[in-house]
Amino acid sequence: QAPDSFPPLRNEAAVRVLRGRMKGIQGHCNSCYMDAALFSLFSCTSVLDSMLFKPFLLCDRNVQSILRDEIVNPLRKTGFVRASSVMHLREQLTEKGQCSSFTNAEKDPEEFLNLIMHQILGIEPLLKLQSGGQKEQDCYCYQIFMDKQEDLVVPDVQQVTRLPFFSQIPSCFIIQMPRFGKEYKMFSKIIPSLELDITDLLLDSPRECCVCGDIATLECS
Repeated sequence: QAPDSFPPLRNEAAVRVLRGRMKGIQGHCNSCYMDAALFSLFSCTSVLDSMLFKPFLLCDRNVQSILRDEIVNPLRKTGFVRASSVMHLREQLTEKGQCSSFTNAEKDPEEFLNLIMHQILGIEPLLKLQSGGQKEQDCYCYQIFMDKQEDLVVPDVQQVTRLPFFSQIPSCFIIQMPRFGKEYKMFSKIIPSLELDITDLLLDSPRECCVCGDIATLECS
């Protein structure tokens, strides 16, 4: 455990601490969905550090301390988190979420985020989604569903995020890529985009013409 607070890793420090063998979050018993989500949310960014410290209205302090002291701080300090620490969190999620499969089954990252952010910590939704004048929907991440494209073999995040979807700038933007299961993988890998241009995705913002690439003056209904 690392009870002291450590800032997210940046630049050369991130390379020094996170690169090499026995680095990252150790997997065990179908924990990959949670390991990948926790690493993405906390290793190199502080945008969700309020989850670690802020006393939200519905906040479970035990879960918050496990997340902070047994997972995030060790990850930022040494670049490594033991599987037993993640299992401790999974056991608490099982108890709070009343779902026994959190300790042994492959789950959807969105289910994990909804449970820990909404039911356990009581965080306000990060995104407001709206499509075609329909009612806004609150959520914590945007899960991408897409049909198989034969000409798209190894995409980057930019290529799989081109759908108009939200109506205001969120405090942070969590994207769940097309998931990998035991039986089927849509892509062998997806390359992380270091920058993500979401101009075309914003409501009432100028969009590129799909033919010439210039700013569009008209938009088909």
